[in-house]
Parts: sequence; structure tokens; C-alpha cells
Amino acid sequence: MTAQLIKNELLSMGSPQKAEHVAYFFKTGKGQYGEGDRFIGCTVPETRSIAKTYRNMSFDEIEKLLDDEMHECRLCGLILLVEQFKKADAEKQKSIFDFYCDHIHAVNNWDLVDLSAPYIVGEWLFDKNRTILYDLAAGRSLWKERISVVSTLAFIRKNDFADTLQLSVQFFDHRHDLMHKACGWMLREVGKRNEPVLTEFLDQYYRQMPRTMLRYAIERFSPEKRIEYMKR
Repeated sequence: MTAQLIKNELLSMGSPQKAEHVAYFFKTGKGQYGEGDRFIGCTVPETRSIAKTYRNMSFDEIEKLLDDEMHECRLCGLILLVEQFKKADAEKQKSIFDFYCDHIHAVNNWDLVDLSAPYIVGEWLFDKNRTILYDLAAGRSLWKERISVVSTLAFIRKNDFADTLQLSVQFFDHRHDLMHKACGWMLREVGKRNEPVLTEFLDQYYRQMPRTMLRYAIERFSPEKRIEYMKR
């Protein structure tokens, strides 16, 4: 099982038209957040189906996927790590977490963050020291910052909200709306599990929150309640 075999399968499924569309969607133009990223033009389900065939691939071969210039190769490498993590014992999970952190440079667009960070970083850190999340949050790298907050989805699903709330406050003044959207999404997830916690947070901070973060956070509220928060 080699990375080249996976890349060949991805290339066989690729579409220049889809590649052009997703390159636009992921903002790959000069000065945009995804500048220089290249696409084959495969869908995520297609990429997942290929990954299933190679789920036991070695770290050496996954590393080649993560170092590839094509977005779908990196996507497939991350899917493989997530699937291996789910089935691994604690020792293997630790090695996957360490490998992920060592190759964090490859997690360089929002979809790559969102499909991997909660399921590796978040799951591993749930019952451990979480200092690394705050190191990532302070790293002045958009993707590391997004990893820090999106990883907390794993905590939210276990009714642990403190880090989500703390990191969201930390990112109130962030320069990029991708972080406002990520924090708003996580806050909305908090509200799904415990609306009073979210409401208390919003009542304290809504004046300081970026409007995009607030809109995402209150998306599940009633129209009347949304209007109330947005007009305050």
C-alpha cells in the first residue's frame, strides 16, 4: 500500500471542472487564505471511499500524502489518521496524535482542520493537559488557531464547555472571519447541549463579539431571540 497508489486513484476520479470550482471555493487566489493550494477535483465521499481501501497504511506513506501539493492527497492522509485513531489502543492513539502535531503544517485549510482536529487532537486531549490548545491559539497561524478551537468539539460532545468559551473570548479580536465562524459554530454546539450556558455567555459578551461569531452562535435560537441579540 503506497501513497502513489492512492494519488493515482484520486487522479483517475478527478475532474478539471470540479478542481476549478473548488479552487475558487477555497479561496486559492493571490492574497487569499488558501493561496497556492491545488486540487484534483474529487469529492469528499470519493476520497473517503479510497481511504477505506488503505486504512492500515503506514505513517511513512501517510507522510507522503500529507506532504503532497494536491489538497485531496492531504485530505486522504488525514482521513486515514482519523480512521486509524478510532480503532487504536491508547499507545497507538498517542503515536497518531504526535504524528499529527509533527505534520500540522499539512492541515492548511478549514476543511482539513474540521475533519481531523476534533477526532484526533480533541479526542486525545479530553482527559489530559490541554496547554497545547493555548499554544496553538497563540501561534499566529490561522490554521493552528482554528485547530485550537475546533478541537474542542470533542469536549463539547462530552458536556465540557470551558475551553470552548475561553478560546472564543480569546479570538474576539481575531483578524479573520474564518475564526469568527469557527468560534460561532463551536458556541452553537455548546448551545445544542446546554442552552443556558450559551445564553449566560452571550449575555456577558455579546457586545464584544464580532457580529459573524454572534450570528453563528445564535443560529438555532428563535427569530425573536436572534433579533433581540443582534439589535442590542
